[in-house]
Amino acid sequence: MGDRLLNSEANTKRIAFVEQCFGSSGQPLAISNRALIGEGVLLKMCRKKLKPRQFFLFSDILVYGNIVISKKKYNKQHIMQLDNMRLQSLPDDDINSLYNGWQIISPSKSFTIYAATLNEKMEWMAHINHCIYALVTKHGSKSSVLDPSPVWIPDSEANACMHCQRSEFNVINRRHHCRKCGIVCCKTCTSKRWLLPQQSSKPLRVCLTCFDKLSAQSNPMIVTRVPEGNYGNKETAGNYANADTSGEDTSDSDSGTVDEKSDGPTTFYEGSNRR
Repeated sequence: MGDRLLNSEANTKRIAFVEQCFGSSGQPLAISNRALIGEGVLLKMCRKKLKPRQFFLFSDILVYGNIVISKKKYNKQHIMQLDNMRLQSLPDDDINSLYNGWQIISPSKSFTIYAATLNEKMEWMAHINHCIYALVTKHGSKSSVLDPSPVWIPDSEANACMHCQRSEFNVINRRHHCRKCGIVCCKTCTSKRWLLPQQSSKPLRVCLTCFDKLSAQSNPMIVTRVPEGNYGNKETAGNYANADTSGEDTSDSDSGTVDEKSDGPTTFYEGSNRR
């Protein structure tokens, strides 16, 4: 990325416009030495189906959100650091008609996205990898202390609990995701919680197998065993009263009127060339 883009008035205006589109619900994005490299609509694999999300690639972060009004208003802003991110290309899936996909993998969140064309996919991956390389070159090696978050298995791929393989899902028996391995489980098999600080400040659902593994790796004196619907005594309840109890990915939910048919070309800005 050249200084021409970084120090340009156009870059400043573009970032200010992105902040305006997210409004007061979004975080400030304009900081020194940050450039907006490109933006566009990609399909993100959510729990139930693919959904369009607006993505913004900056020189040090990846930002995405729900599209309320195309190119005018977004909500549910998510910010991901690039220096601990890696990408994994996916082969085309003819059976499910899924093409031009890749996974974004990081400690805080991991998921699958799809571009409209192969060229668009390659452009996105190349620009993201270039930004990651530039950050690593400038600041040193990426941190490998934290494990990556799992890519959640879509609800549609599991008619029964993938842990016990007995409990079938229906309107009453809901699907839940293990936040450690990403499999789809029943309520009983995800009745435990574990603090995964790279994902949340609150204990999250984990399957019984992952809970046992995490317990074995931890000091038994500080293991937190929190069964479904029971947060222990009053002191303990205070710590977990707001814990995630559903396993929902909040970015999958749509508040307000959301433009689910949004589409538009990806734009990478002049001066953000990869060489």
